[in-house]
Amino acid sequence: MSDGAKGRAATRTAIVDAAADLLREGGPAAVTTRGVAERAGVQAPAIYRLFGDKDGLLEAVAEHVMAAFVADKAAGMAAATAAEVDPLDDLRASWHRQIDFSLANPAVFRLLSDPERVLGSPAARMGRQLLETRVHRLAAAGRLRVSEPRAVDLIQAAGIGTIQILLASPPERRDPALADAMMEAVLSRILTDATADAPAGAADGPLAAAVALRASAPRLGALSDSERRLLVEWLDRVTEDGAAPR
Repeated sequence: MSDGAKGRAATRTAIVDAAADLLREGGPAAVTTRGVAERAGVQAPAIYRLFGDKDGLLEAVAEHVMAAFVADKAAGMAAATAAEVDPLDDLRASWHRQIDFSLANPAVFRLLSDPERVLGSPAARMGRQLLETRVHRLAAAGRLRVSEPRAVDLIQAAGIGTIQILLASPPERRDPALADAMMEAVLSRILTDATADAPAGAADGPLAAAVALRASAPRLGALSDSERRLLVEWLDRVTEDGAAPR
């Protein structure tokens, strides 16, 4: 990297860090060009050259903060997998980390709750991929009774809704049990065993087996590519039908 590129990268980092501090302290309204420039020790035109406008800067800050959080979650999942932590315990822990992070960073949550911003956010995509991996571990263990995409969507929707409700209430009036209640409600819908010692229902058995086989189908080396694709198509049909309301 040339000296000029290094200088631009250092300036960009200083600006993002300064804006992130102001965002945490006072929300988006506190992230003014003058305030960021003073805190970062740069001239205001540098902000416009690097980020275009305030919205561009806010998006960069939200992405920076979220990316650091997602990296921590990825490291936590790797450690949980290596330690053979129960996938359900890992999912619950990840859920609580997400809730706590969002409540501690409401401005970042609100910025990345905008569907248009989410579509362009690498950190948001990585966060969903981590959730997909956690759900896949449950499916492979035979503990999921809906398709993996359905489970991911339900968990993500419940999480966003829970955070929005909590942020809409003053901190002293927030229901401390809401996040746990929502998690358990979702688990009761997607799992064969919402609690560790709960037996799988008779109706869940075939569907859970289909979901588990679907999770392993891409790695079935005894089948040809066309056979695997056909098996996946069949299993997707079974799991989607099983998840449909009756």
